[in-house]
Amino acid sequence: MTKRRKYITKKKSQKQKQKRIMANFLFITGIFAALACWRHVPKNISHGHESVAADADVFLGNPPGSTTDIENREEDKVGTDAVYNMPGEGSAGTDWHLILVNPWNYLPKDYEVSLMTLESGYQVDERCAADLQSMLQDCQAAGFCPVICSAYRTEEKQERLFQNKVNRLISRGYSEEDAKVEAAKVVAVPGTSEHQLGLAVDIVDASNQMLDESQEHTKVQKWMMENSWRYGFILRYPNGKSDITGIIYEPWHYRYVGKKAAKEIYEQEVCLEEYLDMKQQR
Repeated sequence: MTKRRKYITKKKSQKQKQKRIMANFLFITGIFAALACWRHVPKNISHGHESVAADADVFLGNPPGSTTDIENREEDKVGTDAVYNMPGEGSAGTDWHLILVNPWNYLPKDYEVSLMTLESGYQVDERCAADLQSMLQDCQAAGFCPVICSAYRTEEKQERLFQNKVNRLISRGYSEEDAKVEAAKVVAVPGTSEHQLGLAVDIVDASNQMLDESQEHTKVQKWMMENSWRYGFILRYPNGKSDITGIIYEPWHYRYVGKKAAKEIYEQEVCLEEYLDMKQQR
């Protein structure tokens, strides 16, 4: 074999070795990335029929009582006196997955939910659990890391979040009456939170667990906004709809409405209030 041929053979061998090393590196990196997400994605769902407050306080990197903790940020309301009347929730003919709960429409008094507990400890209505599981697993399979940071909440849990905010405002000099008014702008009044339905989940990207508008730029949210409707979920509080929903833009809050309604809402680029209004007028 000539020296030139030996040289070429040696170079090919080195390139093949480098390719194998790189392939192994990417494979191992993929495994670690999958493991990092695995614990956040519900794979085995167990039944839970009691109103258990599995949704403990989650502060996403901020200590309890700080001005940026999650209980200060969840379901921030727009300061508005508008009233948007919709079909009566829980009334005859209202589909369970289309019940409307917002600042002007309270949770039906006789509302009951059968819960399933996710692997993460959070709970959701068992009727939407399978679709939620599929959505998160498909998002993960696409190479992203979705993390649930809030799901079902009891009336007591919502009352505690609201009262905590009221107490902090009182400590800052507000009267009790004014504190309740101000608190209602940033924390949903008990009975008006979609989380009490068991059909709403807050989902963030593992790389950015802040509940602010920066979420919309994460890979998880880009995938979710484009694909959640396929699983029956919608981005509940879209940008530019705050005057109708009564809630600020929340690029992390997803609500289950069923696949048919989700597809129509996504294609028509409307919010749930607008969709129900159109549905009523048909």
